[in-house]
Amino acid sequence: MCQLEGKKCSFLVCLGISIMICSIIYLKTRETPDPTPLQPCRQFSNECKALLPATEEGVEWYRRDCQVESYILNNDLKCSDLMRRLHFITTPLSQEEENYPLAFIITIHKELELFVRLLRAIYMPQNVYCIHVDAKAPMEYKAAVQKLVSCFQNTFISSQSEIVAYAGFSRLQADLNCMKDLAKSKIGWRKVINLCGQDFPVKSNLELVKYMQSKEWRDRNMTPGVKQPESMRHRTQLQHKEIVGSHVALKHSGDKKDPPPYNLQVYFGTAYYALTRAFVDFVLKSPIALDLLEWSKDTFSPDEHYWVTLNHIKEAPGSHIDGGWEGAIRAIKWRDQEGRVHNGCKGHYTRGICIYGTEDLPWIINHDGMFANKFESNTHPEALDCLEQWHRNKVLSQATVHIDPSWLLGTPKTSIYNNYFNSSTGAYNCC
Repeated sequence: MCQLEGKKCSFLVCLGISIMICSIIYLKTRETPDPTPLQPCRQFSNECKALLPATEEGVEWYRRDCQVESYILNNDLKCSDLMRRLHFITTPLSQEEENYPLAFIITIHKELELFVRLLRAIYMPQNVYCIHVDAKAPMEYKAAVQKLVSCFQNTFISSQSEIVAYAGFSRLQADLNCMKDLAKSKIGWRKVINLCGQDFPVKSNLELVKYMQSKEWRDRNMTPGVKQPESMRHRTQLQHKEIVGSHVALKHSGDKKDPPPYNLQVYFGTAYYALTRAFVDFVLKSPIALDLLEWSKDTFSPDEHYWVTLNHIKEAPGSHIDGGWEGAIRAIKWRDQEGRVHNGCKGHYTRGICIYGTEDLPWIINHDGMFANKFESNTHPEALDCLEQWHRNKVLSQATVHIDPSWLLGTPKTSIYNNYFNSSTGAYNCC
């Protein structure tokens, strides 16, 4: 009898322990329905709160993870896990976007995390992405980019890599290398947009598609610029040479160049663009484009005259002969425009361009550019955190499909998903 009582007591103790363990497992599973758990991370700054969805008083917003680089460097992660943990969107968010695929050229050489966050912000499975990695970038960096890119069928590294120098012909050639690859793509992309690693989108993919299809730009290339001003003529009238991987300098004692081929009027503008596929074919095949390219090899910063000059000749498909600075390509705060175009840089200036701080974000959002430039993760990380969360909220709020929980970037600290989803429809409910 005593032995029976002892066995009964042991059984009850074991049963109680088992119930407790099962309860803990159940509660933990119930609290974290997403296979990507929350990790300790940065809280959004006070300046950012006005740009994020309203939450209950005392609830703070946090990024869901700060482990972007570690995920890519983790050799044990499969592509499916990597895409989920990095919050890539894996389904077209509307029929309109699916019917109008875009192409992107991204030139990078440093800051892996910035590149990953830029790519996931603009990534959609119907688009196509060519990544040009500077040939002088470290092997570890190239390997990490290759690992990420290999997880996507519509994303690839340029087949030819350049050693890029600031203001050099190599920068123009990097874009052309990607254009050659994109011209062979089976994806029927409609327009190509070029980016650098310190850019970040302001418009959603849907807004880009609508903008590209607007009456003003439907059949046109976007290359903001004007006839070359007197102050910029030395760039194309004097011969320059590119110091490989370093900089551009005057050749000899500043020998003069021959006039441009075909008596072309040289224009000056931005190095960034949105170009039709027909224009890209013209650039790659037309004798006019090829001769201008050859002539531009010993100029200073040829990407700031090449695209805009070609876009002002009638032979070019989608040309904008009477165009000027139209086209909301970039939100940039130049130092010499302070007090006229903007109210100053709240971060800091580098080479006369603002590296954005959080207090610059309202100006960026109101500027209505397609992208903003520039961001740094080591000096003002909270600015990119905030813009990234604001942008993803907007992207998901415009979606016409069910939202996968892994696509969410930020969360209120006290609730994981309840504030995002309508329980009856699964629709995004943030803004």
